[in-house]
Amino acid sequence: MTPLDETISADVDFPAVLAGPIVRRIQSDRLTFWLATRSPADVRLELQPPEGDEQTYHLTQGNPALTCHSAGVRLHYLLIDVPLEQALPVETLVSYRLSLKFDDDVDKGWQDHSAWAPDLCYSGRDLPFLRVPQKVSSIMHGSCRKPHSPCGDGLIAADRLVEDALSNEGAGASILPELLVMSGDQVYVDDVAGPMLQAITALIDALGLPDEELNGIDEGLPVNGGDIGAMPELLYHRDRLLPKIDQKASVFDVLFGGTNKPVFTSVHARNHLITLAEMLALYLLVWSPAAWSMVPQVFAPEGLSEMDRDLYDQERELVSEFVQGLPRVRRLLAHLPSAMIFDDHDVTDDWNLSLAWEDAAYGHPLSRRVIGNALIAYGLNQGWGNRPETIGTDLHEVFQNALSAPGTETHDKAINQILDYEKWDFDWPTDPPLIALDTRTRRWRSERNSHYPSGLLDWEAVTDLQAKLRGQDAVLLVSAAPIFGVKLIETVQRLFTMIGKPLMVDAEYWMAHPGTAEAILNVFQHRNTPQHFVILSGDVHYSFVYDVELRNGLARRGGHRDANPHICQVCSSGIKNKWPDRLIALLDHGNRLAFSPRSPLNWFTKRRGMRVIPRKPVGTSDGRRILNASGIGLVELDDTGAPTRIQQVTAEFEFHPFVRREKEARLD
Repeated sequence: MTPLDETISADVDFPAVLAGPIVRRIQSDRLTFWLATRSPADVRLELQPPEGDEQTYHLTQGNPALTCHSAGVRLHYLLIDVPLEQALPVETLVSYRLSLKFDDDVDKGWQDHSAWAPDLCYSGRDLPFLRVPQKVSSIMHGSCRKPHSPCGDGLIAADRLVEDALSNEGAGASILPELLVMSGDQVYVDDVAGPMLQAITALIDALGLPDEELNGIDEGLPVNGGDIGAMPELLYHRDRLLPKIDQKASVFDVLFGGTNKPVFTSVHARNHLITLAEMLALYLLVWSPAAWSMVPQVFAPEGLSEMDRDLYDQERELVSEFVQGLPRVRRLLAHLPSAMIFDDHDVTDDWNLSLAWEDAAYGHPLSRRVIGNALIAYGLNQGWGNRPETIGTDLHEVFQNALSAPGTETHDKAINQILDYEKWDFDWPTDPPLIALDTRTRRWRSERNSHYPSGLLDWEAVTDLQAKLRGQDAVLLVSAAPIFGVKLIETVQRLFTMIGKPLMVDAEYWMAHPGTAEAILNVFQHRNTPQHFVILSGDVHYSFVYDVELRNGLARRGGHRDANPHICQVCSSGIKNKWPDRLIALLDHGNRLAFSPRSPLNWFTKRRGMRVIPRKPVGTSDGRRILNASGIGLVELDDTGAPTRIQQVTAEFEFHPFVRREKEARLD
């Protein structure tokens, strides 16, 4: 009998709902929710608008609107995608009650959030709510949330923004945001704190997740996930398990890590997650406090080096602080619709950076398994809610085959299928429409050198984007990496690429590949392109805002120069991550000097047909155009879709508006 065949009685100490509910895509006639639960369950959804008829939906298992994926004895995913019989009113707070009848506790009948998440609602409210926007007027946006980064959690600031908006208190929170957009690195499967890895191992055991046999590990090393988790000497040393790339030695190789380097190139990959069970457990631990109740107190194992022991103690304190904020994170995600798209750390650092990287990573059975596991975990926990009707159908068997038989040929077949999948991008029918790009799996590989970075979108993907933009007046465009980035940092990336070492500096930016660069810039210059672009990006672990204008005088729809599009590049990063303060200050000042409006260096950039006007974050020192603080971006729009105010709200709840600096405009 497999673990999935076992039955257990209800355990009062085991949380019924491990994570969620998370509100995903919502429309007036369709609602989508994600939950992770202790057992399969039937669902009852009650909708209570302030005016009009209440609606109730009973979803039993087998109903097309309810999908249940079982991952272990005590881990089951409830994916709810309900078409409504009566459209909900727009711009109205609609209360909802989500009740569950658990298979392992039928005698208790229906249990709503008051039983399994009593702190889910905002002050003065008995029920959670959602709101269908008629026009998007306010968006919260961010990326890069690493639990053990030594800074605050921007999602806690986002929760406080909602709280203040509901009570009409607090500067900058007068408008309740309609959307939460997360543009990558919602989890870091390649950079896990030691105490977090111990928590993951303990949670896997508590959930009864099946073990996973692994191929491609060197002789003498553990061959399954259970053995790996049971070996404390591998804490901070998992890089020993990862496959290596044999390279010809050179002086540069010796200086920067030498030959025989791991395929997984993150400098923090010493605790890289490997099995599917580990990745599923990570999502529960970063989105909700409930699963932490099943994690015993962890301690540093014996045998750690002094350096690793010091690191462990630091991470233990940081992870403890992170967990304390999770009730507010769960509350936020239960109220605002969340759009999520992957970047590299959701899978692994430098994911699909170049053709050479792909050949090495996908050609080895262990690295192929790790990447496939991360993508399955992403699809189930993040991707499905972006396109439930598509991903839910296309990948239903993939998810269940991988979950039910990890480490088997069935699992490997599921990985082959998901690695070939190309429908991760999505667009939501908001006003303006939200269009999220897949800049990871549809790449334009370099024809000059397999080690050169691939373009972030191939020609076909750019063509698809152009078709979606045609006829739109405004668009919210989500790109994990900024399309218009900080030039000095991009120049450093380009120099490392030229000497054949793009992995040293994470050389992933839009202008790195000539084909992609020309194609995306042509999108902005097309006569039928939208009048207003707001580009929401992250990735870089600092925040900035640029206004970008065409300077070539092309006649647009209106037949005059003023009809050229207005492009606003908004980068909000990270939610919980940041650069060293001194280094980012040096690069910020250096960028301002090297690429000032009169600098001749501007004429050597691919974007010289653009006029770039930086915005200064209020509250920073003279000369600064970059804000280096964890937090959440807040973008407010007018009726045409143009931004009226852009702010970064730090984890400490400080507001930094970005103000335009016309005199510092440069021809980029």
